[in-house]
Amino acid sequence: MNAEQIGLWAGFIFTLMVFSYLLGDNLLYRLAVYIFVGLTAGYVTIVTLDGVLLPWLRGTVLATDANLGQRVLGLVPFLLGLLLLLKSSPRLGRFGNLAIAFLVGVGTAVALVGAITGTLLPLAAATGSSVRLDVLNGFLIFLGVSSTLIYFQYLARRRPDGETRRGLAARVIGTVGQGFVVITLGALYAGAILTSLTIFSERVGFILARITGG
Repeated sequence: MNAEQIGLWAGFIFTLMVFSYLLGDNLLYRLAVYIFVGLTAGYVTIVTLDGVLLPWLRGTVLATDANLGQRVLGLVPFLLGLLLLLKSSPRLGRFGNLAIAFLVGVGTAVALVGAITGTLLPLAAATGSSVRLDVLNGFLIFLGVSSTLIYFQYLARRRPDGETRRGLAARVIGTVGQGFVVITLGALYAGAILTSLTIFSERVGFILARITGG
């Protein structure tokens, strides 16, 4: 038995161990998950060191032609990482908040720009194009988008009795948006199940064919 056949048998066994979760949480499933998580963590660590950290150091701090500004810039990510490690200390943990604030600020800015330019504007343009091409489909798309957005807004008025409730129009439109959300999530869940079953059957068939030599 060569290394390829050993790998195929291992993949087949681990596939069955993962899908044993369909019978309930069990030792085989947990063992497979622990092995996969450990291998993934080791692989990500190696890729990060070899593909990110070492090239960054060679291009900035360790570069022979780098000036002082480039060397200082090269140390900034490691300084932020050191500050994050200080979060484990009760006395020095407040210094780690600087790194967290920087990461949250940059991440929020990137996510906001990406959401506007990559999601909202293309969605609005696609909705407008659909309305012009097909009135019925365009109306359904517009209704789904607008009602879903209203469903996720939480503006409300305080009534004289102290209870906070949204207006009647917002509640009705929000209910319609909730229906669109439920239908979308149901379709996505059904698609995920079908995709998982397809991948499982294809994987088992491939492994059996390679093991039997067919």
